[in-house]
Amino acid sequence: MAVTLAQARLNVQDDLQAGIIDEFAKSSFILNNIPFADVVSPTGGGATLTYAYTRQITQPTAEFRKVNAEYGTHEVEKQRYSTDLKVFGGAFEIDRIIAGMGGIVDEVAWQSAQKVKAASALFSDTIINGNTSVDEDVFDGLDVALTGTATDVDGNIDLSTSELVTSNHVKFLDVLDEFLLGLDGTPDAILTNGKGLAKLRAVARRAGMYQTTKDNWGHQIEMYGSIPIIDLGAKAGSNDPIVGIGEDGKTSMYAVRFGMDAFHAISMAGHAPCKIWLPDFATAGAVKKGEVEMVAGCALKTTKSCGVLRNVKVQ
Repeated sequence: MAVTLAQARLNVQDDLQAGIIDEFAKSSFILNNIPFADVVSPTGGGATLTYAYTRQITQPTAEFRKVNAEYGTHEVEKQRYSTDLKVFGGAFEIDRIIAGMGGIVDEVAWQSAQKVKAASALFSDTIINGNTSVDEDVFDGLDVALTGTATDVDGNIDLSTSELVTSNHVKFLDVLDEFLLGLDGTPDAILTNGKGLAKLRAVARRAGMYQTTKDNWGHQIEMYGSIPIIDLGAKAGSNDPIVGIGEDGKTSMYAVRFGMDAFHAISMAGHAPCKIWLPDFATAGAVKKGEVEMVAGCALKTTKSCGVLRNVKVQ
């Protein structure tokens, strides 16, 4: 069953857990929009959380035929994939003496919010950069899934200065539109970093394609035409952007279409994707721990539902 975090919230009876789901959704464009397939049940005594799926590799064909002639045969190529849900989050500790100082609610709320922010950033980072061949504790992200596919495109254009944006914006628009037309539908977002967003904004303004709107949390969303342009922000515990910028000043832009037939997240059946445990000051012990945790992964069902435009020089 596919659910968004907003729908998952409706199934949670605990106000505290419902509130933490809201915090996750507010903190991340991806988490606020990507659907979760809550279908994974533990197997092997709870040792594995594996989701198996089929990824469509090529597109279907159709043709005319002459009378008394047969159609040529062409089968859509598909490949079997599996991915494991991964557990991530963080913990914090607060001394019980603070409970008598009148500030415990604010401190717990603040610490919890910071852990939600960090876990959301880690999820967004892994959605893009996760690579199980480098770190077995993560899941593979879009960079791995899209490498070498038909929608892995070399942009090779310089937008590093205002003058170059002005002189190259028409060429870049042609490249961008051709890249987007290579997908199997209109993407739900273009994911990049702050520099990439600024350059897309500048190009869109010069072309009369710049628009803004607000999401359901009141956040302003900038758009290229009808497609949101999203700065994914920084990695957890760092100022480095999730979508990196190389020493040569070049970066990437990821176009994504969310959906159960496209790109979606996965979670455990019957469980909200994210949970919180607050410090319990009613029991013995001077220092109490709080925790925020997610159990999730992602799946790319069709390679043409997403794409990456690489080597766009932004600085």
